[in-house]
Amino acid sequence: MEKLSFFDKLNLKIKNSITIKLIVIGILFLIMLIPVSMIESIIREREYRRSEAISEVCSKWGNEQTIAGPILSIPYKSFYKIKEGKEEKNVAQIKYAHFLPEILNTDVLIKPEIRYRGIFEAAVYKSEINLSGKFNNPDFSEWEVSDKDILWNDAFISIGVSDMRGIKNYVNMSWNGDTLSFNPGIETNDVLASGISAKFPVKNKKLIYDFSVNIELNGSQKIYCAPLGKETTVKMNSNWNSPSFDGAYLPDKRNIGENGFDAEWKILHLNRNYPQKWLNNTFNVSESEFGTKLLIPVDHYSKTMRSIKYASMFISLTFLMFFFVEILNKKRIHPIQYILAGLALCIFFTLLLSISEHINFNLTYFISSLTIIAVITGYARTIFKQNKLTFFLFGILLILYGFIFTVLQLEDYALLLGSLGLLIIISAVMYLSRKINWYDLENSEIKNN
Repeated sequence: MEKLSFFDKLNLKIKNSITIKLIVIGILFLIMLIPVSMIESIIREREYRRSEAISEVCSKWGNEQTIAGPILSIPYKSFYKIKEGKEEKNVAQIKYAHFLPEILNTDVLIKPEIRYRGIFEAAVYKSEINLSGKFNNPDFSEWEVSDKDILWNDAFISIGVSDMRGIKNYVNMSWNGDTLSFNPGIETNDVLASGISAKFPVKNKKLIYDFSVNIELNGSQKIYCAPLGKETTVKMNSNWNSPSFDGAYLPDKRNIGENGFDAEWKILHLNRNYPQKWLNNTFNVSESEFGTKLLIPVDHYSKTMRSIKYASMFISLTFLMFFFVEILNKKRIHPIQYILAGLALCIFFTLLLSISEHINFNLTYFISSLTIIAVITGYARTIFKQNKLTFFLFGILLILYGFIFTVLQLEDYALLLGSLGLLIIISAVMYLSRKINWYDLENSEIKNN
C-alpha cells in the first residue's frame, strides 16, 4: 500500500472531517470579506468623485447661498486709556452698533436647473429675492455713548451674501423714497462675513424707515435666510418637487406637489438667541439660519452602500446552502467552488454600482440580481447534478435578493424587517438540521453518490 504524503492526508482529513470542513468554510468566508471591503472602497471613491464633480459645477455657477439682512450699522467712538510715561491718555477706537429691522419680509422665487459633469448631476438654481420691511429709529440711549461720539454720517446698510459670485444684477435699495446703491464688501465683519453694503448718512432721525430691495442670485443645492426681523416672514416657492427644509426652523406652512413647492416661515425675535440691537461682535446670527435644500431624490450610492452591508448574509447563506448539500446529499464541494460562488456574489455589488450610475436603481437591482442568480444557479447545477437541489438553491437566492430589495425600499423599517428575516433564516437552519447527528457525522465518511 502506497504511503500517503502529508498533503494527501490533509486533503483526506478535510474531505472526511465536518469540523475541519466548517473551519475551512469559515476561513473562506473571511477571505470573501476582502473583495467586499474593496467594493465598499470603490463605492466611497465614486461617491467622492461625484462630490468633486458637483463642487466643480457649483464653484463656477454659485455655491450654497445664505441671505442675511439688511442690517443698519452705525460707527461710534469708543475711548480707552493708555499710559505714556507718568500720564494717561485717552485713545479713540472706532466700533459699531448694529440695528436689525422691526419688520422683515423675504420672498424667494427659486428656478432650479440640472447641470452635468460627465455622468454626475448637480442641482443649481437662479433665484429672485425681494427683501422689504421697516427699521425703527436707531437708539443709543441704553448704552453709555455720547451723541457727539456717534458717527451718524458714516452709517451704512449691509446685506449678507455668502457667495458673491452668484449676484446677477446691480442692487439698489428703496429707502424711504431714496435710492441706495450697494457696493461689494462690508466695512466690518462683526455680524456678516461677506456681502454688500451702501452708505446711509442718518440725518433726519425719523421714527420709521421703510425699505425694499430686489436681488437676483445664482446658487446651488440650498438657499438659506436669517430671521433678523423682530417679526420675520419668509416665503419660498419653486417648481422643484423634492425639497428638504433644513436649518434652525421648519416652515409653518408648506405644500409639496408634482409641480413644485411653496413654504412659509414666521419667526419672532423671541425664537432666536440675539436681540434687535447690540454693540460690536457680541452675537452670532448664523446659528438661526434656515431654508431649503434641493434634493436629487435618487441617491444610488447610498442605496448601494446599504445593500453591501448585507454582503456577509449573501455569502454566508450561500455557503451554508452548499454545506447542507454536502451533509444531507453526500455531495463533495471543493473549497475553490465555494470561492467561485462567493466571488460571483461579490460581483453583484459591482454590477449594482456601475449600472445604477446610468439607469434607475430599481431596474439595476433587478438586472444585477437576476444575472448573478442565473450564474450561480447554472454553476451549482454542474456541482449538484440534481435539478431538485438546483431549483432549491435558485429559490433561496430569489427569496434572499427579494428580501434585501424590500429592506432597501422600506428604509424606516429596515432594522425591524432585517431582524425578522434573520430570525426566519436561523429558524429554517434549525429545522433542516434537527435530525442531523453531528457527532456521528464527525466519525463517519462523507461519500460520493
